[in-house]
Amino acid sequence: MINKPKVTPVFYVSLSIAFVFILWGAFFPANVGTVLGYINDFISNKFGWVYMLAMTAFVIFAAFLVISPYGKIRLGKQNEKAQYSYFTWFSFLFTAGMGVGLVFYGVTEPLTHYYNPPVTEGETAAASQEALQYTLFHWGFHPWAVYAVVGLALAYFNFRHKAPLLMSSALTPVLGNRSNGWLGSSIDVLAVFGTIFGIATSLGLGATQITAGLSYSFDAIENNLFTQTLVIIFITIAFILSASTGVNKGIRYLSMANVVTAIALMVFVFIFGSSIQMIEAFMTNTGNYVQNLASMTFNMNSFVGDREFLNSWTLFYWAWWIGWAAFVGSFIARVSRGRTIREFILGVTGVPVLFSAIWFAIFGVAGIESDNILGGGLYSLVESQGNEVALFAFLENYPAAALVMGIAVLLIASFFVTSADSGTFVLSMLTTGGGLNPPLKIKMIWGIILAGTATVLLWSGGLGAIQMAMLIAAFPFTFVVILLGISLFKALRSEYDILELERKQLVYEPSYREETQKELEEKRVAFEETLPDETAPDTEEEK
Repeated sequence: MINKPKVTPVFYVSLSIAFVFILWGAFFPANVGTVLGYINDFISNKFGWVYMLAMTAFVIFAAFLVISPYGKIRLGKQNEKAQYSYFTWFSFLFTAGMGVGLVFYGVTEPLTHYYNPPVTEGETAAASQEALQYTLFHWGFHPWAVYAVVGLALAYFNFRHKAPLLMSSALTPVLGNRSNGWLGSSIDVLAVFGTIFGIATSLGLGATQITAGLSYSFDAIENNLFTQTLVIIFITIAFILSASTGVNKGIRYLSMANVVTAIALMVFVFIFGSSIQMIEAFMTNTGNYVQNLASMTFNMNSFVGDREFLNSWTLFYWAWWIGWAAFVGSFIARVSRGRTIREFILGVTGVPVLFSAIWFAIFGVAGIESDNILGGGLYSLVESQGNEVALFAFLENYPAAALVMGIAVLLIASFFVTSADSGTFVLSMLTTGGGLNPPLKIKMIWGIILAGTATVLLWSGGLGAIQMAMLIAAFPFTFVVILLGISLFKALRSEYDILELERKQLVYEPSYREETQKELEEKRVAFEETLPDETAPDTEEEK
């Protein structure tokens, strides 16, 4: 009997709650902003330490898996080859993980930290180094470690043991049969909302930056909520069309084009900027980041003044990454079949962190340098018109500015499309039983829901409301990710013991095989009892 993808109760429950939220935001936008602000402040001030400890645990766990003997276990059959080439795989990681965020914050975050560093005095050489160091801290190992934990757990149980690509299925070793009941469904609903608000944050960033770029380039276009809503509508149509082509066409080719365009833009700024200073900044910043990683990770009390930097930047980012983990982790899992665990962790954490270090060294140095040349003019513009104008005001000072700004708008729009496309794909997987190729009509429904959520949050308080909603949704999902790590470790330990015993039986004499056969069978039975009973829906593989 063929087990095909089908709409599950998770779909109807999630859709109903999302629809109620959209109606709430449409009719009572001010109330949405007030309520979200109260909950956000409470979580940040009372439970910020949960984010700090959890993110640290994810980094340590990811590092452990790299050096542990579990690293040689493959996500699929042990002799299986990787589904995608390295370049295609890294393109998927880059686009789904944080591409639109790098473009949005590439100039503005180092510049903002330069004027308002967490520890040192602003507008100094020390502030410049600290600005780049904390920017890389926010975009470095921590976010990619949480992606790796979620993605690895889902990929391991799906490709190795044919379980549905669902959070609930990956938690079976911890939850047992409860993963198939209301508790498992509740966890999948929570993953859906983490994905919705995480993607809505990216849609909000993309819409405001595209509108700012168009407004900055063309006086006739106003940068307001109406224009931002139009941008969301047009981009929604684009990513629904892209979603109709599947992973191996729309998302794949757009992701590869995004990476090439982003690298070209980075090289352009490097060539026409202070290249030597950028190289030196990259080396210094990377060294400072590695050297101070532990102190930055656990530091919650030594910031100058109050907790504003911690709440507005570090905790916001940690919540954003955890909120994105359901989406990015699921998508990374979907495209990582055939990788070993060690290869998976190194690829998911190492390459993106290296790229982020290069990206911020180039755009951070160039942005601060441009601001100094303009006598603080770039930062003043950001303060008066918002972070979304920083990139375009910065590019205005480079050769062929109009052309380069146009390419930047297209790059942001393309990232916008691929992130939303990937998001609808993941939401559809989560609500159709974990199938790898969900139905198009389900993807279209979630595309509309994502657009509606981003729109009402913009109307309810702009990016601030979107960010608050994402932080709130991410808090309970933090504990789900922790359980995923525990579940994965428990399963890996059991399977490794079985693999080692099988290996020894092949190496040692027949008498040893006879002595240990009963023990091996008992281990296999015990391990199989901890795995999900359901199997992943069968779908026709895309050509």
